[in-house]
Amino acid sequence: MSHSSTADPTRAWVTPTAKIGRRHIAHVLTPGRMASESQSVYAAGRLAHAAKTLGCTVHTSRYYRGHFSKRAQFYLRPPSGPALQAMSPNGDVCQMARERTHASVAGPSPDWREIARRKRLDRQALLDRWPQWRLGADVPDSRTDISPLPTSQLTGREREIVHQDASALVDHIRDRRYSAVEVLKAFCHAATIAQGLTNCLTEIMFEEGLQRAAELDRHLEETGEVVGPLHGLPVSIKDHIRVKGYDTSTGYVAWAYNKVAPRDAVAVDILRKAGAVLYVKTANPQTLLSLETHNNIYGRTCNPFNRALTPGGSSGGESSLVAVRGSPMGIGTDIGGSIRVPAAHMGLYGLKGSVGRMPHAGLEGSHDGMDAIVGALGPLATSARDLGLFCRVMLQYEPWLVEPSLFEMPWKQPLVDGEGIPERLSIALLWDDGVVLPHPPVLDALKRTKDALIAAGHDVITWVPLDHKEAWDLVTKLYFLDGGEEYRETMEGEPMVAQTEWMMSQVPNDGKPFSVGEIFELNRAREAFRARVAGHWNGTKERTGTGRHVDAVLSPVAPTLAPPHDTTRWWGYSSYWNLMDYPAVVFPSGRFRAEGYMPLDVSRDFVASTRPRNEVDEYVRAQWAAETYENASIGLQLIGRRLNEERLLGMLGVVEDAVRKYSYRESVTFMLGGWDVRLGRVDNRGKRLRF
Repeated sequence: MSHSSTADPTRAWVTPTAKIGRRHIAHVLTPGRMASESQSVYAAGRLAHAAKTLGCTVHTSRYYRGHFSKRAQFYLRPPSGPALQAMSPNGDVCQMARERTHASVAGPSPDWREIARRKRLDRQALLDRWPQWRLGADVPDSRTDISPLPTSQLTGREREIVHQDASALVDHIRDRRYSAVEVLKAFCHAATIAQGLTNCLTEIMFEEGLQRAAELDRHLEETGEVVGPLHGLPVSIKDHIRVKGYDTSTGYVAWAYNKVAPRDAVAVDILRKAGAVLYVKTANPQTLLSLETHNNIYGRTCNPFNRALTPGGSSGGESSLVAVRGSPMGIGTDIGGSIRVPAAHMGLYGLKGSVGRMPHAGLEGSHDGMDAIVGALGPLATSARDLGLFCRVMLQYEPWLVEPSLFEMPWKQPLVDGEGIPERLSIALLWDDGVVLPHPPVLDALKRTKDALIAAGHDVITWVPLDHKEAWDLVTKLYFLDGGEEYRETMEGEPMVAQTEWMMSQVPNDGKPFSVGEIFELNRAREAFRARVAGHWNGTKERTGTGRHVDAVLSPVAPTLAPPHDTTRWWGYSSYWNLMDYPAVVFPSGRFRAEGYMPLDVSRDFVASTRPRNEVDEYVRAQWAAETYENASIGLQLIGRRLNEERLLGMLGVVEDAVRKYSYRESVTFMLGGWDVRLGRVDNRGKRLRF
């Protein structure tokens, strides 16, 4: 089926229906992208006629957003007899009505490739409406680092805009240095180029975004007031987070065109109230349960710093886009590392809070209703202060009033700003989780940060790893309480991508669902594990120099830098803290350069095992080759106690201040003929990094 503008504008096309209880949904599409009101009404009339012929009735109809360039949605309810299962192969409901000759009108559903092709064509058609934002030259596939290109064609003013963080942008829009429209156009320009190079976008909302930005500019001009704390700020949204009127395919071909959101997710609703401008949704992987980003609808998302590497997942579309300044702030989710790993792989900041702090309702995904382990919604951004901005805005609108499972805990910004944070922190470093040894650049980053903290007078001890393999075994059982059945059912009509195949190989219990009694036992095991780790943390009091237990744990985010596509094998450094429900924040620690690389000596810090301890450890060790990770970002994570997000961000400020001062001191030493510096904005050859 084609949506070409040259098609007959009066012919209504309908995508296959999806059964929802006794209701059946069909999305009426007119071939032209700019369907007029009369054309859309005509399409609705054709569907109504077909429904009557089929013995059905049009139960409900609605036009999204009050204009007719969007999809209209209709529900067909058969009065009795066989259910309406699918439209005709070519999507013409009227032809199907004419061809009805049997008690059942079920027909073959389109091939998954055709559905995926249509989704990609839809996306491209919307991008093609803005040809001025396309990259003016072809880029060879052999070019791996394309990170400078998304901003290469921007005007000087546009570059000035996109290289500011979200906090600065909302201030400048409020002060009228920039208009909301010009800010959005700058990010749309960069995002369009980023899409062509990294495949990071799914739903395109430029037109609606520009309309909203213009409304916000008029409001500020007429009233002198902003509508909220994010007035005019463009914000990108991960695909499985519902945005009213837009598809939420979530990386499943079966859900494409069948998951148009009837309402906004709670977080999206708050963003709108706060004055944010929504303009794109971003890619996530098939199933969401992946630390890479690849699905059969849109394909693979690439790392702009090295396209042979993954940008992480499942919020990999967000990380790729934000990293090249196609968005000042993105919204992701994390149930095993899906905010933190993409943030680390792309040199960004990312926050996974404890469950119950940030709004989470209104997400599309498998296992809706399962609460043995729950994900968290949070931001990816280019500065630490933007993480606090996002959280402050979310809680300013009291989301617990509409999402009762949230804690009524207003945001404590003074704590983020440093009030109540000890002058001398006590930090425990996790060098190795006892399962998979991190690669040398990750250990280097830990070493440099440790040295910076000690130089600043902070107390640093080693975190003794506790049961990380047991944690992974337990968390996979909690992920797959149904034995993976829902994932398999949803993917029946499409093949599994490589990372899905790997993850499904981790399904425990021989792929069988756990019984009710077994689920009770798993919940008891989870709580016993949490109590054991909390006691382990409390026991650090006996080893610190401050006389109190450690304030935070500093850890790798993953054992490798961003790995080659389809090779992620160990989640343990991130999923461990999901099991604990402890907040964790990721921060950047430079960029890796392979030429002339020499790892730092960490032998005095911990004793590394010389032989692989298991098959995964052996696999990850074999991945190490410096040239593989050329130009990859380096990131670490700081972990705090449950529901202490503000304190965690406050401590991050102290850690980064120590690193910044140490990096400056060592860079001066280097320029005078001293050390080989690899920290902050200086790479491992002493050259200033481009950010």
